[in-house]
Amino acid sequence: LALPQYQTLAPDLRGFGQSETKPVDASRGVRDFSDDLHSLLDTLGLGPVHLVGWSLGGGVVMQYTLDHPERVTSLVLLAPVSPFGFGGTKDMQGTPCWPDYAGSGGGTANPEFVQRLTDGDRSAESNLSPRNVMNAFYFKPPFQAASAREDVFVEAMLDTKTGTANYPGDVTASPNWPTVAPARQGILNTLSPKYFNLGHFANLKPQPPVLWVRGDSDQIVSDTSFFDLGFLGQVGAVPGWPGSEVYPPQPMIAQTRAVLEAYRANGGSYREAVIADSGHAPHLEQPDIFHNLVTEFWG
Repeated sequence: LALPQYQTLAPDLRGFGQSETKPVDASRGVRDFSDDLHSLLDTLGLGPVHLVGWSLGGGVVMQYTLDHPERVTSLVLLAPVSPFGFGGTKDMQGTPCWPDYAGSGGGTANPEFVQRLTDGDRSAESNLSPRNVMNAFYFKPPFQAASAREDVFVEAMLDTKTGTANYPGDVTASPNWPTVAPARQGILNTLSPKYFNLGHFANLKPQPPVLWVRGDSDQIVSDTSFFDLGFLGQVGAVPGWPGSEVYPPQPMIAQTRAVLEAYRANGGSYREAVIADSGHAPHLEQPDIFHNLVTEFWG
């Protein structure tokens, strides 16, 4: 997002890219990340700022805004994680499917994918290679970046620091389907609804304007997400599914909309923009449309 009239910064979260590999305390939700952002902005003497957060980053900028609302001019939520985290909830209020939040956290990652990240796999030999996962799920097929740019994206994925303290995090066994529950360290545990609940964003004061942008074919943050064990159980990909009354697919889009509608009802403003023919990365798949949405929003 190159806008000459703005100073644009794109910091890597800890454990990603070129940022420091510090452990992530998942019991704080995403506050390790939002506190890092606060330290960066303080060090640079910046603020108030427009914040843009993609996926996990959407949750981070919402948390930052909850903690420092006076430092935020506006929010762009780009394919953001649900305000009730990733996995383990059943309705628009974020009610957990099980008391231990089974089906969320570090144990939900595919171990072969994690190993291929660790090994620096740049190939396209497996459906679970980072390159193929990106092309199949981050983007809406048949979109594919130009070869040199695709390589840059793959290198960025391989910069992810793996392990129990980073991605995906540590694991707790559960007696409840699907037999894994959140532990206390690492990226995926930060997104467990056990620790991550931004439903109170609806009551935020002051209320910066919000632009929510998503692709119409997102397969990651979706009410039918291929990364949600509730949906995978429903379609028969994970055995033992206890049924939709106990463990339905997480209604991620409906949850985000419910919180933002409550935000609007309390005096805030938001706009939902759905970009056609794009997946989890509409800023890469349809960059001109995304650019126009943001520049119009910022005025």
